[in-house]
Amino acid sequence: MDDLLNPYYVDIIVFWMIYLLLGLGLNLITGYAGQVSLGHAAFYGIGAYTSAILSVKYEWNVWLAMAAAVVVTFVISALLGLPSLRVREDFLAITTLGLGLIAQSFFKNAEITGGAYGIDSIPAPSLFGMELKNTGYLLLVTVVLLLALFIMKKMTESRMGRAWMTIREDETVAQAMGINTTYYKVLVFAIGGAYAGAAGALFAHKMSFISGESFSFTVSATVLSMVVVGGLGSIRGTLFGVTLLYMLPELFRLFEFEIVDPKYLDMYKLMLYGILMVLVMRYRPKGLFGKTGVKAGRRPSSSGEKLNKGGDHVA
Repeated sequence: MDDLLNPYYVDIIVFWMIYLLLGLGLNLITGYAGQVSLGHAAFYGIGAYTSAILSVKYEWNVWLAMAAAVVVTFVISALLGLPSLRVREDFLAITTLGLGLIAQSFFKNAEITGGAYGIDSIPAPSLFGMELKNTGYLLLVTVVLLLALFIMKKMTESRMGRAWMTIREDETVAQAMGINTTYYKVLVFAIGGAYAGAAGALFAHKMSFISGESFSFTVSATVLSMVVVGGLGSIRGTLFGVTLLYMLPELFRLFEFEIVDPKYLDMYKLMLYGILMVLVMRYRPKGLFGKTGVKAGRRPSSSGEKLNKGGDHVA
């Protein structure tokens, strides 16, 4: 089964899907709830290290380790999301940036994470006695991504999603309408972090080796660029933005254009992201597929639509 597809192309698709999971989680936090985060790579790393440590150092079953990684990241993300209750906008961005840098420093120096040496020999998951590698791993990541898309669509179309969008448009108005902003802001960080944790676990067991360098600020900035270019508050926008910014550099690597020196591809990639961000912010502030969210003049439905048991509703 693993010989059906070229491993190189499989790796490109697998890592593209992992970035889609990261983008979906960040778009939930920033796009739907309006909580700017520059430390998303921290959640990514927590998921990867949790699964790696449990499966390598404590010899847990890989499937249990991956599931535990999502749960642990959910809990830690909720705790790291607590600063969002006190600060907003630019101050929140700086705070999450600091949290991301602290997390990376921990990954690089803590004994349990292997310090600068990282963790190697991370096992691949097995199904019916057969290790999932190459094509098998591609199918696993595809299933996880489809499940994540389904769950996100259901959440964003529910009263929970409408509460997040109301908070994004005007938190003071949301509070006046009876929406429990504390609960929803912490919840969105937890769920967005869980998405990143799942991506991290998949990344760790695909690579079989991780180190702190894999979860740097560059990853957070890259994913944020993808989400912003595609469109804030739009699942379709996230899919487009991640695909565009992830696949363009790969095309240069695949076809070896003479105008691009492969040695400097990473530098060119960051320059491209920066240029696209400037253009999008200038001409499409909400991104190519961005939504404006809750409209101020919308009237409540005749049925008295609720957002939670406390009587939350959308104006």
